[in-house]
Amino acid sequence: MSLCVLEEETFHRCCQLLLERSDQLRDGWSWEPVQGSQEGYLKKTALRSVVINSSSLWDRVGTGSHTSCRSWPDRQQQEKKQSGLVDADIIKGDTDDDGDYEDDGVCTVSEGSSQVLQCEYHILYSCSYCTPVLYFRAFTLEGRSLSLEEVWSSVHPNLRLPLQNSPLSTITQQEHPLLGQPFFMLHPCRTEDFMRPVLKAAEDQNRTVNYVLLWLSVVGPLVGLDIPLKYSIPQPQ
Repeated sequence: MSLCVLEEETFHRCCQLLLERSDQLRDGWSWEPVQGSQEGYLKKTALRSVVINSSSLWDRVGTGSHTSCRSWPDRQQQEKKQSGLVDADIIKGDTDDDGDYEDDGVCTVSEGSSQVLQCEYHILYSCSYCTPVLYFRAFTLEGRSLSLEEVWSSVHPNLRLPLQNSPLSTITQQEHPLLGQPFFMLHPCRTEDFMRPVLKAAEDQNRTVNYVLLWLSVVGPLVGLDIPLKYSIPQPQ
């Protein structure tokens, strides 16, 4: 594999390694083959608690208590720096001079504003871009699909505007290439822009990395899919 081009064979090997680690961690990833073809995709479903008020949204995978907007990204960024996983904020550089996030406030939660979504995430290989692509969809527990506007509103305010203007491009609605159903996706057209420096750093340090896991640690949190830090801890032989 060249520095940024991910061959399909390497993609499948990275997926297999991710699946093996997911099984160890009981993290819920599975490989879904497409009937009548040799193609398939990684899949995970998760419940996501979404809290909305008049001006902001704060979401976490699973359920949780009232949380400071600043504490979550600060803690995640520090832990991921130590573990070798990459945070999207490293890519977009959305910090002030002291390294803190610009939003120091606490997101207030209005009573009755919380709802639980069932989210379904798929990772496919793009032959056009030679990269993984994240497809996803979300439903309320009553079975209603979220609109594109609702999906955008579910992106944390600290990430929403930078996401719309960053190398991570944008969230769009597309037909799932293997299922023929409407899904949302993070467009892969500029994946190389944010993966190149990360892969170059790993190469300079002679570190072996799982491209798919590294990429997922960047794009997943943008749509509520956090990657446990335990993925980065080597297992004893």
